[in-house]
Amino acid sequence: MVKTPSESLTILTDIVLPGETNPLGNLFGGELLARMDRACSIAAKRHSHRIVVTASVNHVAFNKAIPVGSVVTIEAKVSRAFKSSMEVYVDVWIEDRESQERTKVNEGIYTFVAVDTTGTPVAVPQIKPETELEKARYESALRRKQLSLILSGKMDPHKATELKALFV
Repeated sequence: MVKTPSESLTILTDIVLPGETNPLGNLFGGELLARMDRACSIAAKRHSHRIVVTASVNHVAFNKAIPVGSVVTIEAKVSRAFKSSMEVYVDVWIEDRESQERTKVNEGIYTFVAVDTTGTPVAVPQIKPETELEKARYESALRRKQLSLILSGKMDPHKATELKALFV
């Protein structure tokens, strides 16, 4: 079975409350990470129809502070599926109080693994990207996975064909 990234789309919208902020009145980074993790886990679950566990937080960019009172929208969807793991890309937006215009403030890339009730990894459906952004994220996911495997000593750098292609 092959699925599209849009089938896993998860959108969480919430408001930043004073108790969730640092002394500067901005959302704690850890609070944002937790919200992103929840959205990504729902996207991975929607894709795999299985129990999913966070395997890694591959990248998070805190590009702009999120002030108290902000309406935050987190959008996550599976960007690529491997054997039992899924890369999930997440974008974080805030709305301007006056104009309602949305601004992208943060993004992240998480990896989830689908498991059965005993915690054993299970196969997941593959992904067929549709939009140009989905295609770009899909293609770059394999390079990110290869780099991660090389850095963890689980892959010989000479076998990372997609990653090597960037430098040759």
